[in-house]
Amino acid sequence: MRISARTRYATRILLDLAEHAASAPSPVSDVAARTGITPQFIEQIMKTLRRCGLVASRRGVAGGYVLAADPASISLGTIVRCTEELQDLAPCVDESERCHRADGCRTRQAWQRVSQVLFAELDAISLQELLSGDVQQCAGATGPLDGGESA
Repeated sequence: MRISARTRYATRILLDLAEHAASAPSPVSDVAARTGITPQFIEQIMKTLRRCGLVASRRGVAGGYVLAADPASISLGTIVRCTEELQDLAPCVDESERCHRADGCRTRQAWQRVSQVLFAELDAISLQELLSGDVQQCAGATGPLDGGESA
């Protein structure tokens, strides 16, 4: 499974808003300058984040975006559920998309278990932890899987 650029950028945007929460609402141009994400992509992502109740917008001269919740109450799991189309590792894990082989499938329960563990870990990491650099490594983890781009 690979987290999309949209989700990684949404996380960066939310972290930026959390980091600048004490100041006035952040205009898209300021968020773009601080995060290196294009204003157009930020606007697209903000629509999604607003729909999920993670950000609020303020209009006017001093307008912009603010977090709609405390950073401690926004988890990576919440962000992934908001921005990713696929909510589980495999479509058959979602009860609403049961495949015709579900009753005799030998792998469905494994995918369900892995999906539950993944989201439990994502739900356990808050924006506040990311801000403070206080994220603990998972017990069985040995380091980054592929050394890819970070959030």
